[in-house]
Amino acid sequence: MTTTGSLAPGADADAADPAAADPAAAARSALPAPYLRWLVGAQLGALGDAALAFALGWAAAAHGGAAAGLVLTVITVARTVLVLVGGAVADRLGARRVMLAGDAVMLAATLALAAAAGVLGTPLRLLLLAALVIGVVDAFYLPASGSMPRLLVDAGQLPRALALRQAGGQLAALLGAPLGGALVAAGGLPATALVDAASFAVLLLVLLLLPVSDPRRAPAARARARARAGTGTGTDTGTGTGTGRGTGTDRPPGLLREAAAGVRLATGDRLLRAALLLAGAAAGAVLPVVALLGPLLARSAGWGAGAAGLVAGAQGAGVLVAAVLLARRGTGAGPSRLGAGTGAAAGLCAAAVGIALLAAAPVPAAAVLGGLLTGAGSGLFAGRLGPLVLGAAPDTHLSRVQALLTLVQSAALVLSTGALGLLADTAGPRVPIALCALAAGAAGVLALASPVLRRA
Repeated sequence: MTTTGSLAPGADADAADPAAADPAAAARSALPAPYLRWLVGAQLGALGDAALAFALGWAAAAHGGAAAGLVLTVITVARTVLVLVGGAVADRLGARRVMLAGDAVMLAATLALAAAAGVLGTPLRLLLLAALVIGVVDAFYLPASGSMPRLLVDAGQLPRALALRQAGGQLAALLGAPLGGALVAAGGLPATALVDAASFAVLLLVLLLLPVSDPRRAPAARARARARAGTGTGTDTGTGTGTGRGTGTDRPPGLLREAAAGVRLATGDRLLRAALLLAGAAAGAVLPVVALLGPLLARSAGWGAGAAGLVAGAQGAGVLVAAVLLARRGTGAGPSRLGAGTGAAAGLCAAAVGIALLAAAPVPAAAVLGGLLTGAGSGLFAGRLGPLVLGAAPDTHLSRVQALLTLVQSAALVLSTGALGLLADTAGPRVPIALCALAAGAAGVLALASPVLRRA
């Protein structure tokens, strides 16, 4: 099997190919059918996952708030602890193989969950076990799936491909909770788990039929990776086929060493380092606003749950609109001519303005407008930063760089959410929302002033 994108094994860009010779033409060309098929399957899986997440949270809430928080924490901790190893495994074995294994495990796990919940109900130990399985599989699956667009589309098409994926993911997130609620009402956790199992079965079939082969670790690619990681010629940076310590043996280095090599490469590359720092700052400053601080503001202002839902919906709609526009425009016209780094910084600045509007909102209508602007800005930020990070990663380290991106964002979100929640308890929600606006704006301005991001 061969890829349809720029990482086809042993293939270089064909000089006679207009798309290869003209990046703008490649950006405007239709996305490959294999990518679109995988994307449909992936978003169907995301919809099932969102529905199951709602059902697990609903079932855990019956055991109390602490139990519900514990279930969510188990997922996050398992994913965060193992994600770097998951990226190393995906780079060693291939993203497609890891995704096939992950989907097979989740198919079996969701079927088992449906059967167990049908017999036992929803005891807390069952919910915690399900959360642990989800977190562990996520740690291996997310880095692998994050590298798939690079394996299926040409470099010039990455912005549109990732924007379309972002739009689909946002749509799945918006529809997942209502679908989960309907399934829980109709058949409880067992019915929701069965629907999620069906989505994994479809995705397994899509992956099995997908004409993609993970990039081979050619010596030239390994040499480029060594040069970028600054390891010289004595150590292969973790391709799984190298020479270990240069002894001439074929024994691959350990997974922890491969994970560490990915961290060294990303932190040693000026562009990747700047992009990862910016991603962490955005995650810590923007993500807690709508999920945590928006509902707290609605409660303290007496607006009610309906207003909080409208603010969250407006934020989701803003992300979706920005992603759709980026998917339509690609990199060839209009505002999308902004460089990736400049566009990401501009999006973060726009999100900061929206957060500031939310902090000062006297009425729900103003808060909804702030949520819409926050979503549009964060959608532009993600739509421009994602291709930058994925495009800057060397072929040998695609999944490890995606794993580090996941780790940076998760760690920043965990730290900021706890601190902002405590501050909201003592000073009211408007103060931490204003601080988030300042932090996001400062990060955006610093990114605009960064030469390495401006040139990206």
